[in-house]
Amino acid sequence: MTKFHEFPQDFKGKVAIITGASSGIGQAVAEAIANYGAHTIFISRSGAEAITSQLNAAGKSALSLPCDVTDETQVKQAIASVFERYGRIDILINNAAINQIAKIEDISLEDWNRVIATNLTSLFLCCKYAVPIMKQQRSGNIINVSSIAGHFRSKISGIHYVASKAGVVGFTRQLAYELAPFQINVNAICPSQTYTPMLAATLPPEAEQKLIDSIPLGRIASMEEQVNVILFLASHLSSYMTGAIVDVNGGQF
Repeated sequence: MTKFHEFPQDFKGKVAIITGASSGIGQAVAEAIANYGAHTIFISRSGAEAITSQLNAAGKSALSLPCDVTDETQVKQAIASVFERYGRIDILINNAAINQIAKIEDISLEDWNRVIATNLTSLFLCCKYAVPIMKQQRSGNIINVSSIAGHFRSKISGIHYVASKAGVVGFTRQLAYELAPFQINVNAICPSQTYTPMLAATLPPEAEQKLIDSIPLGRIASMEEQVNVILFLASHLSSYMTGAIVDVNGGQF
């Protein structure tokens, strides 16, 4: 399993939901939070039984919950089942996303709707059903995963991806304002290209070097470098931050 820097013990006993948790950054951050002692719910369409079984065997508390986060009924049922099982929700990390590389004239309305639903509508649905629980607690941390594309632009992704990730930024700022009186913190991270298994499998060596040459820090981010910022936003160390959009992009602007 991946190793992470030591974070405060305030994750112990917390209940954390992470969407898109079956691979990449989502799985890595869910794994880290579980290792820090939280009851961690891995949400994805396909489930995450392999990693949750491994964590439970190591004495951690992890639950795989298959759920299509674009389906309101499934999201409502998933949030309700978490609350019924644990009695609270402390952390919600909205990470689920899909991408498509295409020019605007080649994007169908079906493509547009699918990307917007997965990358933006899913945040609305998860927050809609988790927020009343957090309001009742008068506490909670919501972290939304946007992208460098949503804060700037993308070199390769389609306009529907960029629009969805820009929407995450606006969604985060407005929800932070709405929930601040309830002591619920809402922040977002804008990661750039990161060495996930998907990127490693699809990036040709020549394209990789070109990408590295365009990054001021001179390298592509590791998953740990993105995960550590999410952990910071989920911890009490960021207790006076809400509505913040944190760029983790190696200096790309």
